[in-house]
Amino acid sequence: MNKFDVLFQPLKVGSVHIKNRIAMAPMGIDYMVNPDGSLNRRVVDYYLERARNGVGLIICSVFKVENRVEALEACAPMIGETSLGYLGELCDVAHAFDARIFVQLTAGFGRVTVPATLRGVCVSSSENPNFWDPAIICRALSTGDIKEIVTAMGDTAERVRIAGVDGIELHGHEGYLFDQFTSVVWNRRKDQYGGSLGNRLRFPIECLQAIRDRVGDGLAVQYRFGLKHYMKAGHHGALPGEVFEEVGRDMPEGLEMAKALEIAGFDALHVDAGCYESHYWSHPPIYQQHGCMVDMAAGAKSVVSIPVIGVGRLDDPKVAQRAVAEGKMDMAAVGRGLLADPCWADKVRSGKIEEIRPCVACYDGCFGNYARVRHISCAVNPATGREAAYRFTPAENPLDVMVIGGGIAGLEAARIAAIRGHRVSLYEKDKVLGGLVRQAAVPEFKKDLRRLLRWYERQVENSAVNVFLGQTVTPDIIREVSPGAVIAATGADPLIPDIAGIDHESVITAVSLLKNGVPDGERLAIVGGGLAGCEIAIWLSDMGRQPVIIELLPELMAGGVHVPSQVKHMTLDMLAMRGIEIVTGSRVRAVMPGGVRIVHGDMREDTIAAHTVVLAMGMSSNRRLADRVSGEHARVYRIGDCREPRNVMHAVWDAYEIARYI
Repeated sequence: MNKFDVLFQPLKVGSVHIKNRIAMAPMGIDYMVNPDGSLNRRVVDYYLERARNGVGLIICSVFKVENRVEALEACAPMIGETSLGYLGELCDVAHAFDARIFVQLTAGFGRVTVPATLRGVCVSSSENPNFWDPAIICRALSTGDIKEIVTAMGDTAERVRIAGVDGIELHGHEGYLFDQFTSVVWNRRKDQYGGSLGNRLRFPIECLQAIRDRVGDGLAVQYRFGLKHYMKAGHHGALPGEVFEEVGRDMPEGLEMAKALEIAGFDALHVDAGCYESHYWSHPPIYQQHGCMVDMAAGAKSVVSIPVIGVGRLDDPKVAQRAVAEGKMDMAAVGRGLLADPCWADKVRSGKIEEIRPCVACYDGCFGNYARVRHISCAVNPATGREAAYRFTPAENPLDVMVIGGGIAGLEAARIAAIRGHRVSLYEKDKVLGGLVRQAAVPEFKKDLRRLLRWYERQVENSAVNVFLGQTVTPDIIREVSPGAVIAATGADPLIPDIAGIDHESVITAVSLLKNGVPDGERLAIVGGGLAGCEIAIWLSDMGRQPVIIELLPELMAGGVHVPSQVKHMTLDMLAMRGIEIVTGSRVRAVMPGGVRIVHGDMREDTIAAHTVVLAMGMSSNRRLADRVSGEHARVYRIGDCREPRNVMHAVWDAYEIARYI
């Protein structure tokens, strides 16, 4: 018996039979839909890729029901008549695979609306400051506005029923409009929608009633909400294990909400935590533990009899299996794990969990893509969100492909080229594969990078790729091999600034620190306040050392590759909780025995004591070999850090593009 069989037991939500306990968590499809918010072929392909590969419940996200009360210029996804054909096709095909389709509906965004997207005024439950621009004060919705949204909710429910949808999820979490009404921190109304918990729940419950009035009990209706906001005074997030006073919703009221929602007639609850002030709960980055919100689902399940769906980095099958087996949730919702590997469910069912391509919770390809005005995708799976366009085709003329460099970029290029039928040889100068990712994965909180590296190693081991370790490639070797294509994945070298004393024995690079271990001495000066420098400071602090970060820019993680907001905010909070010293707007003038001399923005000079100086100032592409041979070979491609030092996502995406093209 497969120990994961508990995840494949059937479940009923309302009158809807679901074949297993695995749901695809709702994730926004902005920029994937048409400009008017309607669905298209790309959206259908995206969801069907998961439905065809074993997921029991697909929760499609997130759709507004109207665009007048809260009018947006850039229209969020909506389900009008032009979407029904695509939605119907999605349901028909998913049902053929015995998967169920729920559609997540939102009353609106309210105070967390990005101001640039507004066509009218910002609205909320009360006169609240806009999250992004506190100078903007939201207009409190009138009772007439509320009734209009309630009616629109019923209208949308009738449309999705016609399309064949199995259920609806009301989007009541993360600090959006429903959450603003149900939380005292944002709801100061004096009418029937404010005051008591019952009054604050009136808006979503009226929406439930409108749905029931229009479609009866045929559609399951569930509610998603956060049992706890993890928000402390000053509207900042609170970290796991941090002692703080909750100023948002706390668990006792969250449990009362759960009971009230069951009494109101919801068929299931989808439970998480967090809000925009604590975004690293509702969108947990790599620093959060797998199963970080299992206790939220378990709390709700202890007070209700309807099914409870849990979420929170459940892409580790062992964590999801244990949570369901121990009765802490009835269904596990997997989000980014299904972006990384759409075959997650089928691989778990067959016991091949080592074959699952792991999510590394970086947010670069999913949420981070929104910052680039792009649709949802995945750092380790570039085909996400463009499933039809990015399918592999066999190579028409198989080549001898020489991949130089065994980091993530080289491994991905070798993997894809071999799948397409090329004859691939992979050369790595070190005696192990992994490149810089092997060093980046050293801190315990980056252990998911180790999972990714192990996955790549297994993929290459089980392929026809010929691997040559401890082999430094020269132009003569390339001439001797005479490959049809050369893919240079030779990585990057640490930047060494031209400052006095840089050759002092106390100076090491961040790469050397992670590779060779921490030298003696408690005090370390980290030169560079990008994400790498901040993570090293946290790692050192957790070992009992005393790091100080020195950054040229006015704030940390402000330059270089974009750092997604969830990652940035949690990193800053982790630095603050550890009391790590930070010096911004300053540059290192010289390294001296026992420390560094720095110059502040106002030209004041200081000395910072340090036993070791760690350089985390970025990387410089190693293009030397590629540049030397590019004139001799027609097909020389530079990928990953060799092309431009960035991150795992760009390494994988570069490699994927080149290997699927040649």
